[in-house]
Amino acid sequence: MATAKAHTNIALVKYWGKKDQELIIPQTDSLSLTLDEFYTTTRVNFDQELTADQVMINGQQLAGPAAAKVTHLLDIVRQRNGLSARARVDSQNHVPTAAGLASSASAFAALAGAASRAAGLQLSRRELSRLARRGSGSATRSIYGGLVEWQAGHDDQTSYALPIMEQVDFGIEMIAILVDTHKKKISSRFGMQQSVSTSPYYRVWPEVVAQDMAAVKKAIAAQDIDQIGAIAEENALRMHALTLSADPGFTYFDSDTITAMTIVRELRENGVNCYFTMDAGPNVKVIYDQANRKAVYSTLAAQFGTDRLVVAKPGPGIEIWND
Repeated sequence: MATAKAHTNIALVKYWGKKDQELIIPQTDSLSLTLDEFYTTTRVNFDQELTADQVMINGQQLAGPAAAKVTHLLDIVRQRNGLSARARVDSQNHVPTAAGLASSASAFAALAGAASRAAGLQLSRRELSRLARRGSGSATRSIYGGLVEWQAGHDDQTSYALPIMEQVDFGIEMIAILVDTHKKKISSRFGMQQSVSTSPYYRVWPEVVAQDMAAVKKAIAAQDIDQIGAIAEENALRMHALTLSADPGFTYFDSDTITAMTIVRELRENGVNCYFTMDAGPNVKVIYDQANRKAVYSTLAAQFGTDRLVVAKPGPGIEIWND
């Protein structure tokens, strides 16, 4: 039996679209910030007495396609170690599920860590990153803390994450605005495939990401939060342009998403530098220098209330222990 704790991450330069659906090989590199406030703790126990995998999330039994995704990752672990035993999985998810806050990132990173250790495997962090990727693409980055790059690669061996700066020693922070924590109507996987297959603008997306990756790494090296934020904001808008330009077009935004974006722009116009980013969901993450936290937080709280705001700092990499 083993337990793992993994934190979620928010992409500053996003991957949107896969080269290989089965292996979850992305079309492009990406770069993210692991956050301290959102995490998943998962315990795995392989038990010869079980006839099927049992998966509990926050005390509720998982079934259907969601449970099948967990079993798929467990099967990969069993195959690697020659195990036949089914597993009991107990997961506590401290992230709103499927609402664009990367709940699958922390969930599958924690599952990869706990399942591999419970099966007796001693995997390196790179190997864990590759294993977590098989559950959810963004999970590959949640093995590491701080600022993390996922190198797209071209096959299972070459697609993994690497830390850029695990101990972030400058004042970048995020406020997550919990616009809507319900499960989204269009999954990330479907949305990506729809964009890749039908958006006439998708062919230039890899070029955009390559430019943004080079620029954001320079900004990180210079500890330039304004430049990091500006790149992240533009990259997010271009990603969401791919959903709007798909056929049929769709969006993850709702009216509160647009309101949040407008407030961030107004703060900038008034001399408070902050920047927004959104993933596949309506929730908005605001990037800023911690010196501006009070001004950003109070303005957002006036619109959304304090119960819908979460201040997050750079978070740690995965922890795994035997029970």
